[in-house]
Amino acid sequence: MARQSISFTQPNDEWLKAQVNNQEYSSKSELVNDLIRQARNQQVQIDWIKAKLEKAENSGFTNDSKEQILAQSKSALNE
Repeated sequence: MARQSISFTQPNDEWLKAQVNNQEYSSKSELVNDLIRQARNQQVQIDWIKAKLEKAENSGFTNDSKEQILAQSKSALNE
């Protein structure tokens, strides 16, 4: 595992210490790694949503009603 030296602002350091003191995490390193892991997972979700939105935008517009779109979506899920 790579070893790093980083600095925190006082409020962030106090928050990190509080999480460790509350026994949520065993160390600040464990907490920082968990936060990075969460951020990476969020980025994967954001990228997926962006791709879906771009695909939808590129496919054009529809004159279908919201009820028709909902019915089509439900139908696609049941296939």
